[in-house]
Amino acid sequence: MKSKEYLSQAFRIDQRINSKLEQVLSLRKLADKTATTVPKSDRTNARQITNYVNKMSKLESEINADIDRLVDLKSEIVTVIKCVESPELQTLLELRYLSFKTWEQIAVEMNFDARWVRRLHDRALAVIDKIRCKNNKP
Repeated sequence: MKSKEYLSQAFRIDQRINSKLEQVLSLRKLADKTATTVPKSDRTNARQITNYVNKMSKLESEINADIDRLVDLKSEIVTVIKCVESPELQTLLELRYLSFKTWEQIAVEMNFDARWVRRLHDRALAVIDKIRCKNNKP
């Protein structure tokens, strides 16, 4: 796995967490609609609500597991980024892969041109590649 793919894993996990949170919210709304629009004695609707609650519970368990994985991965990424000697490159990598900032946001925060940020990023990835190979984490 290349360094960019390795570092981008956290962003992908974060996206999945957000997607699952939206799904839970959607299921909650469906359960609320079912509960408020139907007579409480209707067994079919009670089964539907139970089904929604079970799905929400499963998704929430997945979210918790994803959050645990994200925290572990971010910690691992921080360790790798700390091995980069240049504070400038460290900052760029942290903003991109831990804070999930866009190139434009990074350029503004670092007071650089967006093209320069991308060039620095290429340099930073090359350094990360060397660090990961040295630590036997290809």
